[in-house]
Amino acid sequence: MQPFGRHYVVVRPLFSEDSFAEQHERINRNRKTLRHHLKDYFTLCFPYSKLCLYCLHCSCDTNRAKNAALSLLPIIGWMKNYNIKEWLLGDIVSGISTGLVAVLQGLAFSLLASLPPGYGLYTAFFPAIIYFFLGTSRHLSVGAFPILSLMVGAVVTRLVPDDGPPANITGFEGLSMEQQRVLVASSVTFVMGAFQLIMGLLQVGFIVMYLSETLVSGFTTAAAVHILVSQLRFVLGLDFPGINGPLAIVYTLENVFNEITNTNVADLVTSIVIMALVLIVKEINDRFKSKLPVPIPIEVIMTVIACGVSYAFNFEKRFNVVVVGEMVDGYEPPTAPNLEVIKESAVEAFPMAIVGFAVAFSVAKVYSVKHDYTIDGNQELLAFGVSNMIGASFRSFAASTALSRTAIQESTGGKTQIAGILSAMMVLIVIVAVGFLLEPLPRSVLGALVIVNLKGMLMQFRELPFLWKNDRTDFVTWVVTFVASLFLGLDLGLAVGLGAELFTVVCRTQFPRCSLLANITGTDIYRDRKDYSSIYEPDGVKIFKIPSPIFFANIDFFRDKLVQAVGFSPLKVLKKRNKALRKIRKMLRNGELEVSDRGLKMREPSTDTSEDNNSIEGLDQPIDFSGIPIQVNWNTELPANISVPPVNIHSLVLDFSAVSFLDISALKGLKATLKEFLRIEVDVYIVSCDVYIMEKLHQCSFFDDEIKTSIFYPTLHDAMLHILETHPDHGELEKDIDLNYEVIQRDSITE
Repeated sequence: MQPFGRHYVVVRPLFSEDSFAEQHERINRNRKTLRHHLKDYFTLCFPYSKLCLYCLHCSCDTNRAKNAALSLLPIIGWMKNYNIKEWLLGDIVSGISTGLVAVLQGLAFSLLASLPPGYGLYTAFFPAIIYFFLGTSRHLSVGAFPILSLMVGAVVTRLVPDDGPPANITGFEGLSMEQQRVLVASSVTFVMGAFQLIMGLLQVGFIVMYLSETLVSGFTTAAAVHILVSQLRFVLGLDFPGINGPLAIVYTLENVFNEITNTNVADLVTSIVIMALVLIVKEINDRFKSKLPVPIPIEVIMTVIACGVSYAFNFEKRFNVVVVGEMVDGYEPPTAPNLEVIKESAVEAFPMAIVGFAVAFSVAKVYSVKHDYTIDGNQELLAFGVSNMIGASFRSFAASTALSRTAIQESTGGKTQIAGILSAMMVLIVIVAVGFLLEPLPRSVLGALVIVNLKGMLMQFRELPFLWKNDRTDFVTWVVTFVASLFLGLDLGLAVGLGAELFTVVCRTQFPRCSLLANITGTDIYRDRKDYSSIYEPDGVKIFKIPSPIFFANIDFFRDKLVQAVGFSPLKVLKKRNKALRKIRKMLRNGELEVSDRGLKMREPSTDTSEDNNSIEGLDQPIDFSGIPIQVNWNTELPANISVPPVNIHSLVLDFSAVSFLDISALKGLKATLKEFLRIEVDVYIVSCDVYIMEKLHQCSFFDDEIKTSIFYPTLHDAMLHILETHPDHGELEKDIDLNYEVIQRDSITE
């Protein structure tokens, strides 16, 4: 190929697949068997193991041990390259800023989990410490996440409701409601971490690929609405039990409206003031972030002010405001999870494990791309699994990341997880030293801060017009996920959304947009004939393209669309022709027909115009002209009122450039379809077929006396040139083809 300005000229023979194989020998490569794939898979899953699959022993050299250590402890990799002069100051500033926010979010998100606020501090401490050693993201801020907190709260209120006896679980005896709830939250967090750890060991981090951005957007928006509604009772100062399960949001709103007359004005005014000021300052932070050295920590400022005002004016007694109350003082000894709680909550824990990892991995990937480093999805699963399991032992609840907290850690100069460990130290100071200062803080302030931080997720509603305009299928996925998560609960909603998403994928492959192609005049390019006016279509040729794999679910759709494209059913035509031949033979035997120069001629008028319907066997077999002295021309008028559907094409080209695989059912259906066309004298050509599909066709005995390898061509233009040579058409293609392909070796064509 030689460049010539903005043109290119290729001079080569016209190839069929057979002639191409003759002139260009293909290298035979040894492919990995299932045994080798399993061996590699388990080696990745268990890098320290001395037992390899199908092997009694293996050698583990120093390099392999080093790589395994770096894989399981990523801190070794980035810590040895830590630039103290350039990174340390930024990490310190980021750690302090993020730590202050982590304290407040830990307190606030505890309310979502239906736990005392102080236990959110444990979630902001222990998982962050473990992730520091095991995580691969340098910017992720690990701690409480509102959606996970809400999912934990659903399990907590189900097993330990506000207005009824707790579930009959061994281990609840002698515990207060608060202790029972802490036990439930830590147990469900432990099994959630166990799921993540198992998935990490099995190297199934790819599972997040099945959660599309559209699904996650609809799910998180519904979760944001759930969180908003759940915080109304704190913002309004209402007292009614938490509700979980399907339609929980409806019942919660019903309780809110029933109790609206009991609104605590002090809580409402405090919440409105807090939300208004925080929203205004956050807008200032966003608008002037390039000029501000660090974002204004408005949440911290308002919390300090609210604590001072509440303490000075004694909000708790004078206005009946519910405050945070007694904070945790230091750390409690580790405890084992309750096995009965694990049995009761395992179903809810699995979607929690998926959601927690999916959100954290998505956020981590954004910052890894921005700062040019890699993250390992399977190692992230291990890190979060171990973090949640160890954290649960110290009474923390489900941890992931919060988008706003991670954004603060990155925007304030954080370069590594040194910032994360420093934020954990800030939480430690609050836990062991200054936590008592937060005891006068009204819970309505925490509820207001939670609602304010939902702005980003609630603004995802703005995606709907774009999705409606550009991709209706994704729009349906978003709406179904949102509605299901809103009314059925987050766990069932996620399952419904995933089912809807997979259903749309099945529909897109089962009902692809098939098209008839035509040549763009003067080029070797072929496009949908409906999209262009300057096209050329040779008489008697149809080019059909299916843009998807062909498998058991869409083979019938493929055949129906093909019949619709060519304008006739080849099987019906074949049966009609065979029935016509039977009648002609019968009439010849009876002397009703005679052979003349013009073909078959009636000797005497036939009074029997019915066809021989005694037997329908063999009508779908190849046409047999034995017993008939001349070749029947099916395009002329036949004697004795014999009617056969016309066939107005002589060649059919199937473009397989977008067909990535064929299964056995599709292979059988395709073979039957090709034979039907070939038996009615329509030449069929398959172009741009994948090499591995060709191999499968050979392995499955696809080729026989009727279907030969010569019908396969490497490109669509090769096949078209061959057709024009076989069936000359003095049209625009030969006049204006501009010889992008010059045929110089006609003997290379396989007829």
